[in-house]
Amino acid sequence: MKVFVTGGTGAIGRFVIPALVGAGHEVSALARDGDKAAWLAGQGAHPVRVSLFDAAELAKAFADHEVVANLATAIPPTKDAVKASAWEANTRIRTEGSRAVVDAALASGVRRLIQESISFTYPDGGDEWLDESVAIDPPRGIDAVAVAEGNAVRVTEAGGTGVVLRFGFFYGPGSAHTDEFVRLARRHIGPVAGRLHAYQSSIHLADAASAVVAALDAPPGIYNIVDDEPLTKKEYGQALGAAVGKRPWIHLPGRFARLAGKKSDVVSRSHRVSNAKFKAATGWSPRYPSAREGWLAKETIDA
Repeated sequence: MKVFVTGGTGAIGRFVIPALVGAGHEVSALARDGDKAAWLAGQGAHPVRVSLFDAAELAKAFADHEVVANLATAIPPTKDAVKASAWEANTRIRTEGSRAVVDAALASGVRRLIQESISFTYPDGGDEWLDESVAIDPPRGIDAVAVAEGNAVRVTEAGGTGVVLRFGFFYGPGSAHTDEFVRLARRHIGPVAGRLHAYQSSIHLADAASAVVAALDAPPGIYNIVDDEPLTKKEYGQALGAAVGKRPWIHLPGRFARLAGKKSDVVSRSHRVSNAKFKAATGWSPRYPSAREGWLAKETIDA
């Protein structure tokens, strides 16, 4: 297939581009500068210099492509995540950017669109499994994710195939959040938010990329992309500690995360998210069944 990727040089994009090329697809990707264009070309993709917010130019770039994968985000570093201003770029990408991408896809005749989303906007589920039938409950400032999902649905309503992938917490090489977590873990700190018995659903970047490839054949709809076994916050901290050889002595920010307000509350919730729908629809399965195996993998960190 001819696939156009936005966000192809971001955390997940750096895994998606080689995965798509390796699967035999012809890949083009948005590049914002020369270094990113050079990286894309080195991976076997065709770099395209165009603005994510210019629907007319995007339509020209999308011409003759069968699929557009909109993976563009601007998630702020953990230390800045409680600031409203830190989310402005991501909000614009989720709203104006996703609208421009869908407008361009429809104008250029693209029949399939894959939209990146997140699974940690579900309400607190305690010990219960959460599937796609549960309505999301994102706090203000992160609620732009619902706009992006709605834009993807427009493709399906127009007779195409809109696929929304709700990813769990990313971790893996090249991720700024992973680097932050590893630095804390090496100081015997388990970087988890909320109650230690609450659940956290994660996904290794390599598994997230393989899910994007599998989504090329998925029926229209919304799918959770998480590993098979969500860990409790305590287990997650222990898994990260084991990867760096440092048992966690304390867990931060823990319950104190709630003091930061609504945006931190979303990561304090208990999310035991199910990936059953996507596995049944595509046959996809994560390489790493849980963060225990994922953090210990040689490709994840240089422990």
